[in-house]
Amino acid sequence: MKEEILKFFKGDAEDSEETLLKYSHDASIFDIRPKVVLFPKDSEDVQNLVKWVSENKEKYLHPAHMGGASLSITARCAGTDMSGGAIGESIILDFTRYMNKLIAFSPSPLQGEGRGEVNYSITVQPGMFYRDFEKLTLEKGLILPCFTASKSINAMGGMFGNNSAGERTLKYGKTEDYILETKVVFADGVERIVKPIALSEISKQEEMYTKVYDLIKNNEEEIKNAKPHVHKNSAGYYIWNVVKDNAFDFNKLLVGSQGTLGIATEITFRLVPEPKYTRLLVVFLRDMKILPDLVNKILKYNPQSLESYDDKTFLLVLKYIKDFAKLLGFKNFFKLGLSFWPEAIMTLRHGFPKIVLLVEFTGESQIEVDREAEKTMKDLKASHRIGIRLTKNAEEAKKYWTIRHEAFNLIRYHLKKVKSMPFIDDVIVKPERIPEFFPALYKILNVYKKRMTFAVGGHFGDGNIHIYTLVNPKDSDLKKMILQVSNQVYDLVTKLGGSITAEHNDGIIRTPYLNKMFDEKIIKIFKEIKEIFDPKGIFNPGKKVPTKEDGGTKEYITEHIAF
Repeated sequence: MKEEILKFFKGDAEDSEETLLKYSHDASIFDIRPKVVLFPKDSEDVQNLVKWVSENKEKYLHPAHMGGASLSITARCAGTDMSGGAIGESIILDFTRYMNKLIAFSPSPLQGEGRGEVNYSITVQPGMFYRDFEKLTLEKGLILPCFTASKSINAMGGMFGNNSAGERTLKYGKTEDYILETKVVFADGVERIVKPIALSEISKQEEMYTKVYDLIKNNEEEIKNAKPHVHKNSAGYYIWNVVKDNAFDFNKLLVGSQGTLGIATEITFRLVPEPKYTRLLVVFLRDMKILPDLVNKILKYNPQSLESYDDKTFLLVLKYIKDFAKLLGFKNFFKLGLSFWPEAIMTLRHGFPKIVLLVEFTGESQIEVDREAEKTMKDLKASHRIGIRLTKNAEEAKKYWTIRHEAFNLIRYHLKKVKSMPFIDDVIVKPERIPEFFPALYKILNVYKKRMTFAVGGHFGDGNIHIYTLVNPKDSDLKKMILQVSNQVYDLVTKLGGSITAEHNDGIIRTPYLNKMFDEKIIKIFKEIKEIFDPKGIFNPGKKVPTKEDGGTKEYITEHIAF
């Protein structure tokens, strides 16, 4: 197969043991070995590959050629996906080696776009790392504000494929809110420009457009009723915003589709000015019952971020305090100990916190920012008996942000007898349901406490909770436990009206559980969308739409968990 591909492919093709082993993994719990890894030089490579795969699909169905796996393409960038979305059994197409360039950067403000900010645009290839992207934008005082906690290692194509979000999503929204235009190679091997069009123009478009439009309009009521009533949702195809405000935008469907509908070769993002002035308010909370009221009070003051981590996270950080000190750049260990003195005082007064909330304010001046932070602090103190601290400067704030951003990696690399295995890592419920959610969650997980360590953090402003699980890979019942816990936690989430994934997407790990959120009618609509875009099933099979042939089943999960 490699030799056949290289007849038309200008980029690199590798199938060494070392390469295949590396690309058998992303940040998920799975081990799935591809047949070859390709590094395209340009869009022409991508188009030619898609045409070849489409034309040769039947030829490579035979087990003698592919070991039983069907010929397909899994687009990949940085490989930070925790759901298994970036791995597959056939061809891996990695954009980071060559297709990582800046295409255009508009210095002129965009008119009539976004949420009232002055906006700019930038066009890049999908393999550009966010860290390189951010250097370009910050030089002009601009930012793509939907960056993730893993922004030092993730790439732009992955943000597009996953519809990524992060700590600023509360104020700024997800990746879908910042896509102006894309170039996408569809299943016929043709690259098309995708951007919003007026509804009046639908009838003049290709059949792909009219089929999706008719599917949505003919099932309008069912689709409306199926929409998860939470701030963020990455489960299934996002069919709710494709037709909106008298416009039709395919990008709303493509963003977050994990490369199952087409392959993006260029992405144009909208940028906003980076806030210059910030202040962090830290809230230490023991009584989870007051959390909804607390969150509502905080949200009145329009913070940029409302993040959190739990007591288990904080205790584990204290356990590895020396390495935490290195992350903060503290050469004097005693100085770091003194920096935790305010927390010690608050613990003596109010008891050890169950949850720590990080509330960040931004504005046009430091005076304005401080005023909002102080008003919030005064309001919270007046109504609740809580520990609360207004940080003095960026250095002090860094301590709390480092716990939020780096604690899990710190824990993961120190616990030798257990392994990080994310599988219930990204759920969301309405903030007012959190007091119900946590006791029920702990009741489920505590049954397995001798076999599984867990900690919790997330974006409490919108009820998005990340559950970090560490397990013993030698546990003989590990696969069974993963399915049992997933089933119980997702039952709880859907019972509370939430979503089984807010940011991290379905991939392999959650696709089999989509029927907990959506009925047969909506699942059928997802399958019809996949059929419209990808009739031969050549794009990243087994994700978003469950099939026995290509994966997306619980059986497939248990067969491919890596120990």
